[in-house]
Amino acid sequence: METPADTPAIIAVARTSCQRCHKRKKKCDRVLPQCDNCRNADVPCSFLDDDQQSGTYPIAFVQGLEAKVQELEKQLALALEAARNPPVVSEPSLDTIHPNLEGSTQQGSVDDSHVGGLSPYSVRGQPLSPNGQTSAISMDQELRILSLEAAAERHLGSSSGLSFAKLTQTILKRLTPDRADFVFGISQGDDILGQIDWDSPPDFFHPPLLNFPNIAGFGPTLFGDVSLSSIIEPSGSLADLCLPTKARADQLTSFYFAHSHTLYPILNQSDFMALLDRIYEQSSDPSTLDPMSWFRVWMVLAIGSSSRCSVSMVEESEALLYYNKALEFFELAFDYGDMVALETIMLQVSFSFFNQLGPNTWFLVGTAARMAIGLGLHSASAYENLPFNIANMRKRIFFSIYMMDRVISIALGRPFALQDDDIEIEPFVDIDDEQLDNLGTQSRDRLETSMMAIPRHILDLRKIASKISRQVYGNPAAIRENTPRRDEILHSLHKELIDWRRNMPFPLPDVHPRVPHLSSNWYDFNYYTHLAMLYRPSPLFPLLDQVMVKKLANAASMSIRQAYTMHRQKRFAYNWLNLLSLFTSTISLIYASTAQPQELVSYLQRTQVIDDLELVLQLFDKLNGKFSGAKNIQCIIDRVLRRYKEMCNMMNAK
Repeated sequence: METPADTPAIIAVARTSCQRCHKRKKKCDRVLPQCDNCRNADVPCSFLDDDQQSGTYPIAFVQGLEAKVQELEKQLALALEAARNPPVVSEPSLDTIHPNLEGSTQQGSVDDSHVGGLSPYSVRGQPLSPNGQTSAISMDQELRILSLEAAAERHLGSSSGLSFAKLTQTILKRLTPDRADFVFGISQGDDILGQIDWDSPPDFFHPPLLNFPNIAGFGPTLFGDVSLSSIIEPSGSLADLCLPTKARADQLTSFYFAHSHTLYPILNQSDFMALLDRIYEQSSDPSTLDPMSWFRVWMVLAIGSSSRCSVSMVEESEALLYYNKALEFFELAFDYGDMVALETIMLQVSFSFFNQLGPNTWFLVGTAARMAIGLGLHSASAYENLPFNIANMRKRIFFSIYMMDRVISIALGRPFALQDDDIEIEPFVDIDDEQLDNLGTQSRDRLETSMMAIPRHILDLRKIASKISRQVYGNPAAIRENTPRRDEILHSLHKELIDWRRNMPFPLPDVHPRVPHLSSNWYDFNYYTHLAMLYRPSPLFPLLDQVMVKKLANAASMSIRQAYTMHRQKRFAYNWLNLLSLFTSTISLIYASTAQPQELVSYLQRTQVIDDLELVLQLFDKLNGKFSGAKNIQCIIDRVLRRYKEMCNMMNAK
């Protein structure tokens, strides 16, 4: 029996320097559990903050520790059992190792104790065979890996689609002649995917052991030869980092206000542009600016650069430098008052939607939500006696937190930090900053669409999504309702989605050709992804009838086509949230196609399912440039697609 010492070591790296190296301003390799500097000095090494005791250990390291403990406990139990009952030595048969649907193994397997954990005997939670190869992966396992690695947390709830992925994995048995489990191989690199013998039995898929990053798409090397350790480490070079040229700053700032600002309008655009002009004036002394102003400027540049990179898929070293420069002013800016502190957190949330550095998004959103509740921003009394422009600005901040909370909580299937029933205030008005005075009057041409009409309309979508989460996925008693009542809930939510799509702002502002939500295709994409979420199996309707399956198939197909259209237009955002959305849409399409009550081959020949899967393969090929997990999804889609084609070819040959 192998010992942990004989197995490959897992090198886990923290996201920040250890406490000792940070105070001494020394380069830290951030290797867990003890960095090289502390090991050489023979002193304790801590990656915790003395005041807040907030850990920065990545999930892979924690999972690795848990898996090691489980492995040692298992070996101890086996040793004790062997001492009492000496084993009979025999050669195990190869056919005794067969992963089942849940990911565990039958008697004779190498290991069955690490499902969901990372250990010396596993890769991304997948058990290894004796020759160092991985076993097959299922759809629900891949969805769990992508979601949890992106958020650096463990729990996934029902709206995340995890249960649906498991159900789809079961439905795929229809694609195998003997109704056996339909399994997939893990692949990394184009050469491995090309070497797989797709005509072999399903249990052939055991690609070689590879090094997977701790967080999907954000490993030690993010883009090419740009190492994260040389970017996120606070060093003297950041102290000498100067602002970009005025032309570059204007380019990034304009993209921020066209893109991120029209999703989460947490800044006053007029005030910020005046601040930026003041900084670039030759007569202005930079040392006279307060830390909050500097934090705001560097964060806007970082978010503008990162969001721009998410559309253009270029390397993000510039955005990471700006982000870490902003963090130098974070603590001082945080002391400027409650509203300023809230803004600093929300700017970090906005950045984290495109780049998973620092605390995870869900944690940051929860912190911002609790601060907002503590300030009473959800209550009408908090806005009494405030000038109209200040009250409206605070409403924009509060509802930006609400929208952030809905996006991340629904994606991960977790409880909301802000409850709809607790909100007493009306949304912000859809008037741009330069057209609004203290009295709330406006002077703009009503024939033009305000930029603030975009986040107002997106807010309506987040409210509908909140209803879907509560009434369809968060209502355990719904199954006891009679069928007409459940149909009424479903149809009511469907109608709200239709009304939302029909009432989109028109004409959309034409301020930048690369901003996704300034295109009508973005609204179609979100309409169909929410529709698929509404009609896939849920606690409200665990079993779908033929009409629901057809609606689910159409919604999933259309969401993929809209995403591909934006991809062709070069306006699709390649971030981890859209990665999850595309994967769940693909699972929905595969489920709805395979679960059709009619003859499967006939259905495939009459529809565009195969064409849609070809399109989504191209999208994940593009996403693979940023997220390593996209290659595994390509392997899953390609396996199903090839099986669909094989079945159609066999039918045509008869």
